[in-house]
Amino acid sequence: MTEQAIFGGGCFWCLEPIYRELRGVRDVAVGYAGGHVEHPTYEQVCRGDTGHAEVVQVTYDPGEIDYETLLDVFFAIHDPTTPDRQGADVGPQYRSIVLTHDDRQRAAAEEAIAALDASDRFENPVVTEVAPLEAFYRAEESHQEYWARNPDVPFCRLVIDPKVAKFRKQFADVRQA
Repeated sequence: MTEQAIFGGGCFWCLEPIYRELRGVRDVAVGYAGGHVEHPTYEQVCRGDTGHAEVVQVTYDPGEIDYETLLDVFFAIHDPTTPDRQGADVGPQYRSIVLTHDDRQRAAAEEAIAALDASDRFENPVVTEVAPLEAFYRAEESHQEYWARNPDVPFCRLVIDPKVAKFRKQFADVRQA
């Protein structure tokens, strides 16, 4: 049996390869969620007026990895204290957001945020939005597995590669063998 988790932490190209490397993750799709337009396109979402965030849909086996570990990875691989921004990417589509499937996921996300704020790990408070998932729209195929298919693109080398390297070092114990 598998479950799903939805996370938005900036550009979905940056999140997708990291979640693919976790033990117990069966699939990762990039897409859009949290907005008010049905079946948005990348161009519409990039304009910032659909309300959607770029997100990853993580399908995982809870017998191998728990939701709390997925949250730990999420909060480690992006800056959850910057509203509508991750690095040079600016706009509501790049906001930090956890879209939940049920009350258990909502409670876990809210507990993780409260623990982060209490820990003083970040200089500023966590601004990650927690909201119920209404719909996930899979992004166009050109965006799926972007990093794996485009290793020499400057964005991949300069932005994604360092994030993946940091993740691999920090989460070696939960990576696939």
